[in-house]
Amino acid sequence: MPNEAIRVTVDTVVLAVQQEALEVLLVKRKYEPFKNCWALPGGFLVDETDETIEIAAERELLEETNVGNIYLEQLYTFGDRGRDPRGRIVTVAYLALVRQEGLELRASSDASGVAWWPVLDLPDVAFDHKRIVEYAHQRLRYKIEYSPAAFMLLPEKFRLRDLQSVYEAVLGRSVDNRNFRKKFLNTGVLQELNETSQEGSYRPARLYSFSEEEFDKLPDRPVFAF
Repeated sequence: MPNEAIRVTVDTVVLAVQQEALEVLLVKRKYEPFKNCWALPGGFLVDETDETIEIAAERELLEETNVGNIYLEQLYTFGDRGRDPRGRIVTVAYLALVRQEGLELRASSDASGVAWWPVLDLPDVAFDHKRIVEYAHQRLRYKIEYSPAAFMLLPEKFRLRDLQSVYEAVLGRSVDNRNFRKKFLNTGVLQELNETSQEGSYRPARLYSFSEEEFDKLPDRPVFAF
């Protein structure tokens, strides 16, 4: 019996925080298998070209969602037999952290729709994409403890409440308000701006920005665990 041919796909988990919830970008599949099901944006690596796996991920994401020019981090490789009804297919998953504001979503290529979905309330999704999203969520929980990943989900200028909302959305639980603010302000990675933001009837809140220079001075240990 001849060896089963193995093909390679790419899938991208694009995460953002909106209205205090962590959301993932999904596309509605136009063709079988799993026609009309929601799935991660992705597709096959083109054999006839010399494109790299990362370029393939960028291409598929742009074609299916109109989202481009963002940083992609390789997440994990999923290759269990039976994960795809078309045969033995290995997918290289990527992770992207973005802000929803300013993105103009548009489905094309082999996607008939594109939308944000809460990570904790996913629809029925194709293939093993639920597992991939869960893996990405877990990876992000770890990353925000030792890296500036949370700031990739925030605008350039933000309130302390906005920063706390990102952590709570990613962790899936509330954190102590006073301890959170004290820990972050003590690290020195937040630059206080001479600007405020007015939200509803509340008093104006001070705006901050993230200082990468100060972050690089921190000791090599988790500093953002709550």
